[in-house]
Amino acid sequence: MAFIDRRKFLSQSVNLAAGLTGISVFSNFRALHVEDEAPFFTISLAEWSLHRTIQAGQMTNMDFPAVARKVYGIGVVEYVNSFFMDKANDLPYLNELLSKCHDNDVKNHLIMCDDEGPLGAPDDKKRLKAVENHYKWVDAAKHLGCTSIRVNTYGEGSPEDIRSAAADGLNRLALYAADRDINVLVENHGGSTSDGNWMEGLMKKVEGKNIGTLPDFGNFCMKYSTGADRKCVSEYDRYKGVSQMMPFAKGVSAKTRDFDAKGNCIETDYNRMMKIVKDSGFKGYAGIEFEGKNCSEEVGIKNTKLLLEKVLKNFSSK
Repeated sequence: MAFIDRRKFLSQSVNLAAGLTGISVFSNFRALHVEDEAPFFTISLAEWSLHRTIQAGQMTNMDFPAVARKVYGIGVVEYVNSFFMDKANDLPYLNELLSKCHDNDVKNHLIMCDDEGPLGAPDDKKRLKAVENHYKWVDAAKHLGCTSIRVNTYGEGSPEDIRSAAADGLNRLALYAADRDINVLVENHGGSTSDGNWMEGLMKKVEGKNIGTLPDFGNFCMKYSTGADRKCVSEYDRYKGVSQMMPFAKGVSAKTRDFDAKGNCIETDYNRMMKIVKDSGFKGYAGIEFEGKNCSEEVGIKNTKLLLEKVLKNFSSK
């Protein structure tokens, strides 16, 4: 990826234009009626969509709120803890980040937490250590005005053993998070979590009302090939998996990788997927998480946003 000037990148903005002609009195009335109805999801932006830009040094976590608003016209963001891993307890840093959000009229939704230990570890000491490692991110989420953190429930052993251990780890963490009004969400994020049956079973074992899921439309690979050319060779049905997780969802991750000439996502039928989301009674955030390599992150994010807006318009016109 070619290096671009950071200041130039941050100064970009989305140019939106719309023209309406030939609208009848009846279509005008219909439009007003549709606008009065609250949409079943609001678009947010997951920071992972910009991981190549961040890793290339072209922007930082501190820049993220301004980029979300000025470049993409999005006012809700989802952070990745690895982009400010040493700042969870740094109040001056968090206050500055919060100031950036206020300056750009941006709301913080969640922090995606990785590399803090296996919440599904069968060993009690390892699991408790992982639970305690997440406390600082619960506190950071509270300070930033987030609603949730996303965690991983990895572990060793049989799927049943990991699920039992993960339920215990989640319950322990949820107790701490509940006192701070923070949700603890589990995403299908590899391993057993990419199995919809396993995730559904996990949610039925946990007790905290602030425990839920973050269904990702694309993370359902059950087995990868070995070697340098690593590819998914066995995948759980994504539509079934999302259906199983939606009853517990407190957000959804709108994953995209590739698009066709009409702007539709190649790997996921978004009309079908978002119907599953809508039919579940969901009301919340759909976080754009572009992960493709065949176009720039900027193009991918904008394409995903346009796709979500088109899908929402399709549902509203029915």
